[in-house]
Amino acid sequence: MTTRRGRRPAGGGVPLTFEVIAETLREQIRSGGLNSGDALPTQTALMREFGASSLTVQKAMALLKQDGWAVSRPGKGAFVAHHDQADADELDGPNGKTAPAGGTAARVEALEQALAKAAEQLADLRARVETLEAGTTERGR
Repeated sequence: MTTRRGRRPAGGGVPLTFEVIAETLREQIRSGGLNSGDALPTQTALMREFGASSLTVQKAMALLKQDGWAVSRPGKGAFVAHHDQADADELDGPNGKTAPAGGTAARVEALEQALAKAAEQLADLRARVETLEAGTTERGR
């Protein structure tokens, strides 16, 4: 059976090279070989290690970023995403593996907490303004 390059045949269970690269880096993160904030290997190093093209390595990095395992810092490179291990243990990723808290669920939770805090601050400010306005009105009479 002939398949297009880079395509997996229907029902094919062999992972593509970019998936192998991404899974290898995820395993290094899970095992503690790479920690939050650590620089990930360079594109050149990954190309050498896996005998892969630059496009293949870029696809692997895009997958890691999309899943919350890595972040890019312009001009600096790619780094392991920061996450709290206690939170990471509560999140299940694909294949039943633990996903980092830097993933979508953790981002949503962090945004919800920030929004709740901002709403509280707005309510406090509104109450202060009303108190000041009431005091000015009483003095003006």
